[in-house]
Amino acid sequence: MARSRKSFFCGSAEHDMSRRNFLGSSVAAAGIGSSVGAFRSDLMAEQLKKNDKRVILLWLAGGASQMETWDPKEGVETSGPFRKIQTSTPGVAISELLPKMAGRLKDTAIIRSLNTAIGDHGNAAKLMHLGRQNEPNLSYPDMGSVLARELGRLDSSVPDYVTFYTATEGRGNAVGRPGFLGSRYAPMFLTNGNSPDNISRLESVNELDHKERADLRDLLSRGFSRGRVSSQLGSHNVAYGRVRGLMASEKLFDIEQEPQKIRDKYGKSLFGQQALIARRLIEAGTPFVKVSRAWWDSHGQNFETHLELVTELDHVMTTLLDDLEERGLLENTLVITLGEFGRTPTINGSLGRDHFARAWSASLSGCGVQGGSVFGETTEDGQHVKDGEIGAAELFATIYKAVGVDPHKEYHVGVRPVPLTDPGTKSVDQVLS
Repeated sequence: MARSRKSFFCGSAEHDMSRRNFLGSSVAAAGIGSSVGAFRSDLMAEQLKKNDKRVILLWLAGGASQMETWDPKEGVETSGPFRKIQTSTPGVAISELLPKMAGRLKDTAIIRSLNTAIGDHGNAAKLMHLGRQNEPNLSYPDMGSVLARELGRLDSSVPDYVTFYTATEGRGNAVGRPGFLGSRYAPMFLTNGNSPDNISRLESVNELDHKERADLRDLLSRGFSRGRVSSQLGSHNVAYGRVRGLMASEKLFDIEQEPQKIRDKYGKSLFGQQALIARRLIEAGTPFVKVSRAWWDSHGQNFETHLELVTELDHVMTTLLDDLEERGLLENTLVITLGEFGRTPTINGSLGRDHFARAWSASLSGCGVQGGSVFGETTEDGQHVKDGEIGAAELFATIYKAVGVDPHKEYHVGVRPVPLTDPGTKSVDQVLS
């Protein structure tokens, strides 16, 4: 768990089916070790695995400093006390606070040239969840909801989109909404602990009774539906099926199901435990999981804050990537580190760094990524983007393309076409494999 310290919180406040091919959308996702049903040939099983993309977002709530993570500076007045160190990729250096990641950059691409312009927590967090500015007459879905729809299955029994945010600071900025995609793609938002509330079977109802009640409901439902045509009937039955599936997924949130050696690797921190649950969820078929680590808003004591938080990020991120790789999941799982903005290169009177959205960094690891690559460059003092400037739209297009989703695909709200990213947006292909 993070040790207590003085807080410097600033107080900021369905129209078509998935276009993925049939095999990709038919992967069995009801639980770890699920069968692929009728697709029994090795060739088909391999194709299913190939198309089964997942995403884990490590959300650095409050805004991590690029200078203490992916884009360190040395020899300038505001570089701070931490050195930069060479990585496993020749010529690429990152902060000494990330020694483990420095040794395994082979699966990670760094983007150092984000200019997103918005410097307040609420609007910046909204931008970095939606990938665009909001509209007053249209509610856009966030990245998690889009990827849940594009990468998930309509009949999936596991959650499509899970987000962890158990801290209190900045929780109001933790955007998670399906927008015009509808409640089917809303997140399961966990704030009180590592498992959902109220999904356990009541002790007063034994397993046999639970099954027989479900069978009776199905029998009555089929009888009522016979001869009737209604989309509401179908959605009603799907909802019941998903509830049963979610109840059956309860153990996915229980890390006690993991061997002790695996739990030890992730560590005892809440961030580590939730990253382990994220791995369990995506292994079972959940398309998108967000694990939030707060609070990076270091207006004071920036270097103490980052010594603690970046050290933890280094351990948890490396462990997660290693675990995914050992299980054969990393080639199909994209791991993102991202916050709402970065921190100022200048150091204020409280030895802190303030909000900074003009030249900051993010990372992409695993699925679809050119490992060891770096895109973009900031000036020597870190104040501006020198080369390769991109915004939220380009980053989102890159993320979508990495997992095989066309960033120019259009949804329709009524008769209005709504592309996944703003028209003319280009992905950063230099970091894609």
